[in-house]
Amino acid sequence: MGISGGIAAYKAAEVLRGLQRVGCSVRVAMSKHACEFIQPLTFRALSGAHVVVDDYAADNPDPIAHITFSQTVDIFVVVPATANIIAKFANGIADDFLTSTYLAATVPILIVPAMNPSMWSHPATMRNLRQLREDGVHIVDPDEGEMACGTIGPGRLSEPERIVAAALKVLTQAEKRNVQDLAGERLLITTGATREELDPVRFISNRSSGRMGFAVAEAARARGAEVTVVTGVTTVDAPAGIHLVRATSAEEMYAAVMGELPRTSIFIGAAAVADYRPAQRSASKIKKTHSALVVNLERTRDILSEVALADRDGLLVIGFAAETHDLLNNAREKLRSKNVDMIIANDVARSDSGFDSTMNTITILTRGREMPVQLELMSKLDAAYRILDEVVNLRATATSNALSVPAQRNKA
Repeated sequence: MGISGGIAAYKAAEVLRGLQRVGCSVRVAMSKHACEFIQPLTFRALSGAHVVVDDYAADNPDPIAHITFSQTVDIFVVVPATANIIAKFANGIADDFLTSTYLAATVPILIVPAMNPSMWSHPATMRNLRQLREDGVHIVDPDEGEMACGTIGPGRLSEPERIVAAALKVLTQAEKRNVQDLAGERLLITTGATREELDPVRFISNRSSGRMGFAVAEAARARGAEVTVVTGVTTVDAPAGIHLVRATSAEEMYAAVMGELPRTSIFIGAAAVADYRPAQRSASKIKKTHSALVVNLERTRDILSEVALADRDGLLVIGFAAETHDLLNNAREKLRSKNVDMIIANDVARSDSGFDSTMNTITILTRGREMPVQLELMSKLDAAYRILDEVVNLRATATSNALSVPAQRNKA
């Protein structure tokens, strides 16, 4: 637990006791300003361990405590998190023990902001919080109420019980990520955008970055799957530990997918494949000689539909639906018309998620289940784990019924 310098620092003692009551061992670090509000001795008495304030203090038993601390805990909880510490975290400043520990930490991080309502709603604070969410930090938003300064509004530290519950939820999610429940599965994932050339210079494409597909690939590899990704054009790097196949056009992606499909048990089509391509490609650059250019387009192959028609027992087929309106109806129609097992729908018209964002808000629709699963705004990596949770559930259902899902799909 990290404690920064705000009046709500005294409530951190209640959070510590709450975590201990549910079986957690808690170690404490404080900023120097936090010591102005509550003394380290309080937390030393409650935790039974040395409270770190300064790596270089004479009484500190570990001169590189920020490294040791970050590598020997399961979660890093900062309560309260002031506007100052949030700004430092968001911008990578490491000028004290808490900020150095944040940069060194490879475990889940949960911050619990507390500050004056004007400071909370300031554009700089909102910008810093957005950056932290994109970096994968978990945040417990403050409550509304009367502040120490007498102001009433959002900014009061959330109740200790809620903070403890949030920490346990994050810990549970982290534990699930270490489960090898996809061991033995061979995932084939498409991601990124395709390019359909008009001439040697110009092409038709879209805004897909490849982030979501790569996030699914990273999560699947961590859960024990053998992962192959057929990637179009992306703006981000592929994760380590996967087999990468590059394809530029829709036709190249189709050929790559069909070549890999015989070795696949789960197909996830996250790529933004062009629906149309120029009927004719000019061998030389098209010159600007007229006021308008008319281009005839023809349909490309429907990779998702053709994969769904593959006659292979045990093959699960999952598609994505990027929509700008009428999300659920369009996703349900795609689930039916493409004849797939699952559709992951996301609203790409939203300003806080969608194309090239590190965040996403998705809805999961599964064949045979009436109610969709709606997820709140989260990082694309977190969304990827939730998607794979549903894939694992789908596989378990098919196995328990002793009937392959593809057989059900092809007979529908």
